[in-house]
Amino acid sequence: MNVSEHIVERLHAWGVGRVYGYAGDGIGGVLAALAPRHADTGPGHIDLVQVRHEETAAFAATADVKYGGNPIGCCVVTSGPGALHALNGVYDALLDRVPVVAVLGQTASSAIGTGYYQEVDLASVYKDVGRAYLQTITDASQVQHMVDRACRTALAERRPVVLIVPSDVQERDAVVDPPDAHGYVHTSTVPSSPPNGAAAADVARAAEVLNAGRKVALLVGAGALGHSGLVEQVADRLGAGAAKALLGKTVLDDRLPWVTGAIGLLGTTTSWHLMRHCDTLLIIGSKMPYSEYYPEPGQARAVQIDLDGAAMGLRYPTEVNLTGDAGATLEALLPLLEQHDDDWREEIAQHKRRWDDYSAERAAAKADPVNPEAVVRGISRRLASDAMVAVDCGTATSWYARDLDLGPSHLGSLAGLLLSMGGGMPYAIAAKMANPGRPLLAMIGDGAMQMNGINELITVKRYWERWGDPAFVVLVLNNRDLSYVSWETRGTLGAPPDPEIAFLPDVPYADWARLLGLDGARIERPDQVDEVLDAAFAADRPFVIDAVVDADVPLIPPHLTASQVLLTAKAEFSGDPAFFGIVAEGLRETVVSKAKAVLGKHGSKD
Repeated sequence: MNVSEHIVERLHAWGVGRVYGYAGDGIGGVLAALAPRHADTGPGHIDLVQVRHEETAAFAATADVKYGGNPIGCCVVTSGPGALHALNGVYDALLDRVPVVAVLGQTASSAIGTGYYQEVDLASVYKDVGRAYLQTITDASQVQHMVDRACRTALAERRPVVLIVPSDVQERDAVVDPPDAHGYVHTSTVPSSPPNGAAAADVARAAEVLNAGRKVALLVGAGALGHSGLVEQVADRLGAGAAKALLGKTVLDDRLPWVTGAIGLLGTTTSWHLMRHCDTLLIIGSKMPYSEYYPEPGQARAVQIDLDGAAMGLRYPTEVNLTGDAGATLEALLPLLEQHDDDWREEIAQHKRRWDDYSAERAAAKADPVNPEAVVRGISRRLASDAMVAVDCGTATSWYARDLDLGPSHLGSLAGLLLSMGGGMPYAIAAKMANPGRPLLAMIGDGAMQMNGINELITVKRYWERWGDPAFVVLVLNNRDLSYVSWETRGTLGAPPDPEIAFLPDVPYADWARLLGLDGARIERPDQVDEVLDAAFAADRPFVIDAVVDADVPLIPPHLTASQVLLTAKAEFSGDPAFFGIVAEGLRETVVSKAKAVLGKHGSKD
């Protein structure tokens, strides 16, 4: 056994059953060691998934864990440019607290420091993202304890870790059993037990705070995934309404009358009302970053539950912090909670009914040529109860948050805090690799599709026939514009978007899918929506929906400030080519209609 084979063996002992990567001579030894494991279908099997780009490998390693695949994600990439490509995806793991091991190739140790080709100081480049554990294996005797420490740290801290392996070290004879001597270390592949839950006295204090409230709000995030039943019981006991962070979208069913949907910039007005009128807040496994969408400081007493004690009180001043697993903490808390009445819930339900009516009106509004919300709401009606959803960054995120009804039977995720374009297709591929028997929907804007989605359809082409369920529907929201950036330009800079910066070329995405031997169709008129969606969800192979949608359908925040309205109005009245299209929408809460009202008070010169 050489060093590479020992690394692979040790990773497998920690539960790594799938590796995403791309070849290069800097990591050739490790990939050669993976090859027989990939071919072996026995208990030592490791699935080696070849993607089209190292960034995809890192994103997919992160997503694999999120969709219930490996306990530890793993990407294996080459030295220099390969490792630099992967950096973005590894940051996704850091920001969303996902255990990932990034194995990076490196220039031969004998050449390091000579300015050799593809020589990059990877320890310095990865110092921030690999802050939990980053080491270079320079001696064969280090493999056992470095791989063990890396994997244990990744699981314990739920962060990415980094192992750098010079190409010549990869080929050295392994030291599988270090000698019983000074300077050598013997370690274990047994994961650490989870941290202790909150103390009983703290749980009791939290119950006192929650019992005293009469208008209780829940904010649930990714830390509540897997504990939907307990979250519902706590909410029912407290008579609470519940808003969901993006990464917690599948914790609670969107169709429940007291579930207000998404929160934050992409959230609903019902979530805004819930937060701005509650007197008590329970945060479960969320670090939703937009502090302006929490209750006003001093308005509500707050309790927070999170695995990470350092995350407590990060967004809102909390009174009681309970560090520990959400499930165990809620189980301890539930018997101490008093039954509340439903008056507050009925208020929330009324607001939600108004929001639902408005959402239906918005999706039915005329657009040029197709309303994106109408397409997404049509998909929502067709999603199977066990469907998985992968989402990219941009307007696709908005429509996912607001128009797609999901619940605990679904799986859905995205690059949450990193919000990187280009993550949607890697997430979709990883979700399908982790759960080949479940149908999948990928929601991707045309900007992200042009970044790497087009190329990664080749990866889909390569692997789809091995999936138990071939359903892999890719919705491309083709609006020929970086439309989220365009709306940010209007709303934050008060300027019309520059066509040279924001506009995108039109690409025949469905034609490309068919050229690869997959399937697809283009939507160019509203009367084509149902026909194409039916075909996509009945297809016997991956299917790309090229939906030509209106870039000027407004992205209305759940709460508009006067500043946002005035800046957007300034953009519209300053020659924005989309102005007349936005006015023609005729939507009840378009930015322009609100701008006119505000301008009437402040004067047109504003």
